[in-house]
Amino acid sequence: MAVLSKIRNRSGLLIAIIAFALFAFVIGDLFQSGSFGQPSRYVGSVNGEDVAFEEFRIKVANAEKSGQGVTSVQAANQVWNQEISIALLTKEFEKLGLRVGEKHIVEVFKADPNIGQNPMFLNAVGKFDIIKFKEYFKANPEGIQFLKEREKDAELNAKYQIYNSLVKGGLYTTNAEGKLKYEADTDKVTFDFVNVPYSSVKDSDIKITDEEINAYVKTKEKRFKSEETREIEYVLIDEKPSTSDEAEIKGKVDALLLPSVRYNKETGKNDTIQGFRTATNIAEFVNANSDIPFDSTYIAKQDLPAEHADKLFALATGEIYGPYMFNNYYCISKGLGRKAGAKSKASHILISWEGTQVPNKKEKRTKEQAQAKATELLAQAQANPGNFFMLAMTNSDDSSAQQGGDLGYFAPGQMVKPFNDFVFNNPIGKIGLVETEFGYHIINVTDKQDAIKMATIAQKIAPSEQTNNKTYEQATKFEMEAATKDFTALAKQMKLTVAPSAKLKPMDESFGTIQNQRQIVKWAFADDTNTNDVKRFEIPNVGHVIAKLKKVTPKGLMSAEEARPMVENILKNKKKAEKIKAKLNGTSLTSLASANKVTVMNALDLTLGNPALPGAGFEPKVVGTAFASKAGQISKPIEGNSGVYVVVTKTVTKAPAIKDFKEQVTQLSAQAKGNAGRIMSALRTEADIEDNRADFY
Repeated sequence: MAVLSKIRNRSGLLIAIIAFALFAFVIGDLFQSGSFGQPSRYVGSVNGEDVAFEEFRIKVANAEKSGQGVTSVQAANQVWNQEISIALLTKEFEKLGLRVGEKHIVEVFKADPNIGQNPMFLNAVGKFDIIKFKEYFKANPEGIQFLKEREKDAELNAKYQIYNSLVKGGLYTTNAEGKLKYEADTDKVTFDFVNVPYSSVKDSDIKITDEEINAYVKTKEKRFKSEETREIEYVLIDEKPSTSDEAEIKGKVDALLLPSVRYNKETGKNDTIQGFRTATNIAEFVNANSDIPFDSTYIAKQDLPAEHADKLFALATGEIYGPYMFNNYYCISKGLGRKAGAKSKASHILISWEGTQVPNKKEKRTKEQAQAKATELLAQAQANPGNFFMLAMTNSDDSSAQQGGDLGYFAPGQMVKPFNDFVFNNPIGKIGLVETEFGYHIINVTDKQDAIKMATIAQKIAPSEQTNNKTYEQATKFEMEAATKDFTALAKQMKLTVAPSAKLKPMDESFGTIQNQRQIVKWAFADDTNTNDVKRFEIPNVGHVIAKLKKVTPKGLMSAEEARPMVENILKNKKKAEKIKAKLNGTSLTSLASANKVTVMNALDLTLGNPALPGAGFEPKVVGTAFASKAGQISKPIEGNSGVYVVVTKTVTKAPAIKDFKEQVTQLSAQAKGNAGRIMSALRTEADIEDNRADFY
């Protein structure tokens, strides 16, 4: 009462404090959101062109809706990559003055199966009819806005197709290039060589400083660009059931087998409740006592828990199996009967005709032509059932052709009726022909499975409140002590495991075994989070993550520490090469080999197109030097990929003259056309892209 009295006496002061706190909160929020001063209304920019957040947000929301299980961050990443591509390509289209008309857009629509193969837009011979397409939207004005959006996409797509054709057309291969390839593949050189490998100099004798790595990185800035990152180390303390939790659940499941007595408040008497063994309304009993509802379907053996499948499948009606563990549940199952041939397996060959809703038809045909072909294939399949696989693979219009027409196992009602009736009304090995709206099917019934019906009570083995409280106490203790103690030593002391360090990017949401935890990434990148800060995060149904910010890496060039794994060996080999070259003083390969304890090797008929040295590997500089050297003349030391070489050329055999180089030009042209696919990565490399998405997501 004394405490309440004091609160009443000071209520005016408390209200003033709360009001001030709220005011401070609102003011802070106004500054952060930009009501005082300009907010960041853009998620980023591409070459100075801003990407507005509001439009971006709508696109992300649409991407989330259209993708199953897609998180907002995944959708944002997907849309952001699209926005970059569109911005870069649009700029290219403008530079080139690309324009497209209605015909281009219609061709893009026709290529979309949802439009080009939609029965509403097809004419009498099954072709896309632009008049029917336009008439549909005239009669359905509510779809006009949708069509406008699709037209924008189609226009962009059409321009890209033109642009891509221009790029491919620009990747021209000349006759001179064909000649060079012919010579590189056919000119041959034979030479002797000495190789002193880099491994002959101990790594411990060569030191590479951070300054040397930084100097090398600056010479190749594009290669060693570094994004802004944060490195964290963390401990995961799982919320998992204790031994006593497991025993308690097992006891509850065991008790359900036998009748029990429960007090009835309405009657004021004890009622005897039937147990699982004797329950008459089995579905009601399961639904009242199980975490997984009653399933009345028949189940094939292959769909049962593998570890218990044999015993469950052998259950007689009324027989009990369990308790047993499956997927963190304690279960008891009761047999309710068996059904022969409950699931069937079949293969088919689909022969469709123009007008059926089947994409990627192997050939165009009328219904009559399809029937004739199906009848012919049926006769072949019946005459030689073992050839059904190849017949399906080479003739079927269905995607199952890749598997020889195999459709796997299915239950009654999963296939269209004529197909379903044939399979379930015929024995294994029967081959026949049926017609559906998809076409003619030559069907081979390949297997049938019996199935069982059973009732299963499953109760999840979950940690109790007491267990979760202990886990929480342990996690909180670790968080508090880790703020002032060594993170790894403390984890060892408390018998916890520190996960391998994770390097995070601003738009990450998962790392290591931790999935969809954007909150942790945002904390690591927050302005008020400093190196060595520690914070605990509670993850529902998983446990607690205690994270420590280990390192902050700003955007720019890689640090020496980051670049060392990629650069150190390159610089070491350069230093080793200098040491080796200092010892390569001699007038013959024999003397050089003897002085360096190696042997003279021979390379026979090597080409520039395949410069692989015997026992040494890919060495284009060495083979190139051999081609360029005079016969019998000892070369200067050559820094190769695996060591330092000295060569003496014996013979160079020139390729015989030919009239043209069409074959080589064709090969190079195919390679050049493939390079067109690298245009986007090239544009992105040269672009100035600013990414502010982490401020919004």
